[in-house]
Amino acid sequence: MSVLAVAVVIAGYALGTFPTAVLVGRRRGFDPTTTGSGNPGASNATRIGGKRAGALVLLGDAGKGAVAAGLGYAVDGRTLAWFAGAAAVAGHLWPVTRGLRGGKGVATAAGVAAVCAPLAALPLAPVFILLVKRTGQAAVGSLALAVLLPPCLVVLGQEPVEVAVAAAIGLVVVVRHRSNIAQLLDGTDAASERSARKGP
Repeated sequence: MSVLAVAVVIAGYALGTFPTAVLVGRRRGFDPTTTGSGNPGASNATRIGGKRAGALVLLGDAGKGAVAAGLGYAVDGRTLAWFAGAAAVAGHLWPVTRGLRGGKGVATAAGVAAVCAPLAALPLAPVFILLVKRTGQAAVGSLALAVLLPPCLVVLGQEPVEVAVAAAIGLVVVVRHRSNIAQLLDGTDAASERSARKGP
């Protein structure tokens, strides 16, 4: 990997650390890292601050991944785009600016996929929306995307290294949702989602 490529990956990580949820929350009078689930992501921002706050966080976090991947694409094609995008996801998950305490990476990963594999991202988007509407739980849609994206890339004929990077991103997203998985298995997640929407 060239010096320029390394610089692009580092830039991708730096983009990923941008604290979208914290900034949106600050403007709207809440701190997503200490309220609700404590996760600085779109779902928690929606629960605390409403749909508009959640949408702003979603767009900002997806934008981080898209810009990082787009930079990689412009410099050296799709493979570097995946690496730069993965770095952005890592920056979102483990930001050095906030003691390595970040979000779950779903929106940022979606932004990466939209740039690197739009033919996979487009059909997967309605799958996410349908699952969230049917279950009322964003975690279900997020886990489905993490699992389904790599096989879609294989079908589309993307390079093995690109599929591997996408699979690594998906694995990290699944691991970051381990508490949600445990709640889904014992049936408590749906109740917590409803309670969060109603507020205190």
